[in-house]
Amino acid sequence: MNARLALLRTVAPGVTESDIFRLALQHALGELGALGGTIHLRGPMSMLRMVSSAGLPPALTQAWEIVDQEGPLAPARALQRGSGVWVPLPATLPPAGPAGPGSPPAEPAEAAWPGTGLAAVPLFGRDRGIGALTVLMGDAGEPSPEQWDFLRAVVTWAEERMVEAPPPSGPSHAELNREHLREALKEVSVGSWDWDIRTGELIWDAAALELYGTLPADFTGRIENWMRIVHPDDLAPTLAAAERAIRDHGVFEAEYRVRKRDGTWGWTQTRAGATYDENGEPLRMGGLGWTSDESRSARDALSRALRHMSDGFLSADDEWRITFANLEAERTLGFSEEELFGRVLWDLPAAQQVPGLESQCRTAAAKEKPASFDVHMRDSGRRYQVRLVPGPDGRTLYFTDVTERRRMEEERLAAELAASARSARISELTTALAKATTSRDVVDAVARRVLPPFAAAGLLVQAVENDLLRNVGAVGYPADLLDLLDNRPRTPGDPSWDAIASGRPLFLASVQEMTAHAPSLAHRTDRTDKQAWAFLPLTASGHTFGVCVLSFDRPRRLTDEERTLLATISALVAQALERARLYDAEHTRSRELQRSLLPQVLPNLPACTAAARYLPAGQGMDVGGDWYDVIPLSGGQVALVVGDVMGHGLPEAATMGRLRTAVHTLADLELPPDEIMSRLNDIVGGMGEGSYVTCLYALYDSTTQICSIARAGHPPPALVHPDGTVHFPELSTDPPLGAAEPPFETVELPVPEGSLLVLYTDGLVESAKRDIDEGMAELAELLRTVRKNGTDTDLDHLCDILTAGLLPAEHQAADDAAVLVARLHALTGDRMASWPLPEDPRAAGQARRHVREQLTRWGLDSLTPTTELLASELVGNVVRHAKGPLRLRLLRSAGLICEVFDGSLTMPRIRRATDTDEGGRGLQLITALSQRWGTRYTTTGKCIWTEQPLLGADGHKDVPPEALDRMFPGAEGFDVDLETLLREVPDE
Repeated sequence: MNARLALLRTVAPGVTESDIFRLALQHALGELGALGGTIHLRGPMSMLRMVSSAGLPPALTQAWEIVDQEGPLAPARALQRGSGVWVPLPATLPPAGPAGPGSPPAEPAEAAWPGTGLAAVPLFGRDRGIGALTVLMGDAGEPSPEQWDFLRAVVTWAEERMVEAPPPSGPSHAELNREHLREALKEVSVGSWDWDIRTGELIWDAAALELYGTLPADFTGRIENWMRIVHPDDLAPTLAAAERAIRDHGVFEAEYRVRKRDGTWGWTQTRAGATYDENGEPLRMGGLGWTSDESRSARDALSRALRHMSDGFLSADDEWRITFANLEAERTLGFSEEELFGRVLWDLPAAQQVPGLESQCRTAAAKEKPASFDVHMRDSGRRYQVRLVPGPDGRTLYFTDVTERRRMEEERLAAELAASARSARISELTTALAKATTSRDVVDAVARRVLPPFAAAGLLVQAVENDLLRNVGAVGYPADLLDLLDNRPRTPGDPSWDAIASGRPLFLASVQEMTAHAPSLAHRTDRTDKQAWAFLPLTASGHTFGVCVLSFDRPRRLTDEERTLLATISALVAQALERARLYDAEHTRSRELQRSLLPQVLPNLPACTAAARYLPAGQGMDVGGDWYDVIPLSGGQVALVVGDVMGHGLPEAATMGRLRTAVHTLADLELPPDEIMSRLNDIVGGMGEGSYVTCLYALYDSTTQICSIARAGHPPPALVHPDGTVHFPELSTDPPLGAAEPPFETVELPVPEGSLLVLYTDGLVESAKRDIDEGMAELAELLRTVRKNGTDTDLDHLCDILTAGLLPAEHQAADDAAVLVARLHALTGDRMASWPLPEDPRAAGQARRHVREQLTRWGLDSLTPTTELLASELVGNVVRHAKGPLRLRLLRSAGLICEVFDGSLTMPRIRRATDTDEGGRGLQLITALSQRWGTRYTTTGKCIWTEQPLLGADGHKDVPPEALDRMFPGAEGFDVDLETLLREVPDE
């Protein structure tokens, strides 16, 4: 492409228009690989005349010789739009206009052209469209962006060369006055013509028909007849002269070539004048035409053309002495041709006031290549384009006044740059708003990308809620003023409410305009330094729900362009804010749901004290499925649980809630950790594909100081010994729940008194910048440090230290994080007592005696009657229904626990006894006398236990009637308390 353009630029100025059109079409077709092309020029009566064609047969172009400027064809479309157009083919092509005289009929409208489509580019001259260049594309289809650029470059070259083309130049003749004109007309054949400017009707007499080579049968009486016979090189300047004469109410004089009947060209001359109506509008033009074929030398013709051309032209010899200057050069340089002849160009004042002109011209002449550059005249402020063409006899210089053209180019460039900047700004804002998920994100995006370009000092975004304007976010406003503006009811004259009500932006350029618009709000302007405001309504889905207020720290009257841009920006902000508000509401509900599913308060147990933290994922993430729990169990045991449902969202949070409930239920059954994991694995597996959960379950027995741990795909806990050493137990790496295959391995760890057990999810120790091993090492180092410093006594503070040390200040991680810290305590031997019992009826009496003696030692005599009865009932049931070995244990913890162990796996169950049943009321008695009771499996059998509160009173409790029926049949109606009852029961 560059090579072709460079070749075109070597064409010297002054070539004829036909050569310009021929070269333009040839290079356009060659570069695009097109089938053919045409060039049309504007004529009168909204017509386009085809002045050149290439590669297309006459049968195809005949109907396109005259084209309606307002019609649908490609050249007309390009001229209408002022830019390139693409018309795909095949398509039905309407007839362009009547065929020429004597020509065959035009192709039918439905006949499709060959190829894939037509590409047309407009031609401009003196800031108006004058025609179009059209190419017929082959299989390549629509031109690429680079090819479109090439077409425009070719057209630009043609426009520049057309300005330099010589006007029609006929034979030499002297200027005639009226008398000489009459005498000359007697010697030649003169035709007369009359043209109706409004309708295009044309009248020729017989002499005119002969002069213009047209048979009477071929004459249609339309201006198109004349346009078809004029030489393509002469049509445009002749039409321009006619338009100028009509516009200036002057005489139309022109000389141009016409096609004769034998196909040759002959020179004709015409002179005419126009008539006008009372409003000065042209009606008709009439005149005379005659032949002017007398010979004339080419030098005289060229001299005449150069003399009167609109561009300045001068020639100089090798010493830069001026040898010729036309009228425009005389005017520009300020001297007549006689005064300029023989003078050195650089001695002229006009040349001396242009810096660098001499050096640029001499450099171009030394290279012996044409050159073009712009110069600026300091005195007049005009700008000229200078074109220097070296030749064998010297140099020729053309200079064209391009002041207006350059000004328009600069304005267009500035407008394009401004439009590009606006487009880039809106594109950047659109990208930022697309990434914004919360209302705060939207406000921040607007503050960063809208305030600086408009030199705004403040931003306030408000939304309507319950007929009140509530603050969504603000930048550049003091807190006290924001409190005043928040929760603002609808007030007449309030500009924010007015913008919302009307749905149109409101711009107040000064404090005076604000006071005039809303006098009742004048007191607010005294509390801020803002001097101008733009109130932009926020409308989405046809509903205006808020307002975006931009404020300025000085009076500011926005331009129409700025107002339009702000209106566009407000529409983008409204869409983003509406989406963000929905997200905020949904996110708030999700967080509330998640918080409700997590423990609200951790229990404070004798076996352990605990604290926990949960940190949701970073902004823009859905809720997660991390959870933790502390579950008190019987016999001084406690279960510590932490888990993580993979993924984020409400389904994962719901799954977390279901699993937490399931863990509580299974833990209450006092199943071992491995069996609890197996049951959870079945539950997760039943939730469907794609559900995976990591979990760690730790069961701590304060009586044995043994911690039994089972896990499924979860990081191991950290065990901190009293001496400060940190240990991560080596646990088997079972897959996550939902993908694991039972059985699960359980590891038992001895835990010294006062040790810390730290359970956590992977979000605490793993991130995109840190793998899990590095995170665990950092966790261990933190734990060692706090233990060494003695700052681990407050577990809540310890949780804060861990989260602050392992997570960023503003938690923006992609995963949730949970941590549970428990300090484990032992149930010492002085708070436990255990005795073996015989497997016969004597066991109940021995149990009562052991209970009395031990409770006396513990100072719990007030609980003796109830505990004796409970122990007696439990032991009696074992002797009657189970098997040994039999053992009794008392634990003094937060309450008094009585446990009876046996070797049977049969679990007791409570039932309702009928009036005639001799048994079945023992468990009812146990339920009535204890705070809670239960059973659990052991490695050798089972344990039945009861728990009573450590009462401050005497602990006396009446025996329910059904208990009497159970132990002493026939005792109905007697009011007997426990002490009385037990005195009647022998220990042996």
